[in-house]
Amino acid sequence: MPKQKTRKAVSKRFRVTKNGKVMRTTASRRHLATGKSRKRKRQLRGSAAVSPADSLNMKKMVPYG
Repeated sequence: MPKQKTRKAVSKRFRVTKNGKVMRTTASRRHLATGKSRKRKRQLRGSAAVSPADSLNMKKMVPYG
């Protein structure tokens, strides 16, 4: 059986925790930051969990991660 290939774009954007949750960075942080309040930008710093419906697909795309 050959090795499975990893989707590199997915492996760069998402990571899997030890408990099996798939984490992503929050959106709306890249540009146009001057129009957002300090509080909003501060709350966007952290990471968020991917919805359970999408996380199964992410785990298939990153089989060894």
